[in-house]
Amino acid sequence: MKSARVSMGLIVGLALIIGVDVSLAHITPPVVLVSERDAVLGMTGGSTRFFVREVRLTSDERDVIERQWGWRPEDEVYRFYLGRDEAGQLVAAVTFLTEYTIHGPVRVAVGIGPDGKIKGAHVVELTEETYPWLKPLLDQDFTQDYIGRDSRASFGLGERVRRASPESMPQFYAQIVASLIQRGAILFDVAILKRGGGKA
Repeated sequence: MKSARVSMGLIVGLALIIGVDVSLAHITPPVVLVSERDAVLGMTGGSTRFFVREVRLTSDERDVIERQWGWRPEDEVYRFYLGRDEAGQLVAAVTFLTEYTIHGPVRVAVGIGPDGKIKGAHVVELTEETYPWLKPLLDQDFTQDYIGRDSRASFGLGERVRRASPESMPQFYAQIVASLIQRGAILFDVAILKRGGGKA
């Protein structure tokens, strides 16, 4: 018993030293809904060749994104999977974005066409705790509401989502998913289109 208390004390002490607030974080096991491979293949239909492009945003690009969209990208590197046809033309790009919440991470795959418009989006991973909140909306394929929108469009929740799940937690997580979809479009616009149109 004394050994268990000492071990727990060490764990709590270590968590406090590294800055984790153990009273707030309670991450449950992940639920993988779609593999990354399946998400990429599903949103790059018509592609015969695939490339990976890793982009590092400049401080100027980060400033522009923050000024125009109110979001400051924090990751060092963003990865795009580019699908091309036989002629080498870009068919679609897919990126994966994650938001870390108090209930654990939500990871979304965002497919973007060569014109910068959303081609598709899938929640690929979340936690056991958040899954019941998003499941009714996922069953209705609510991410498809954003197809055809570009970085400048509104990514708010539609009336269909509000009616389907009027409780606050499903709407909170649906808005996180919508924000991640918009961020994918923003990153594609700034880091791919404005840098040369998606040429590998």
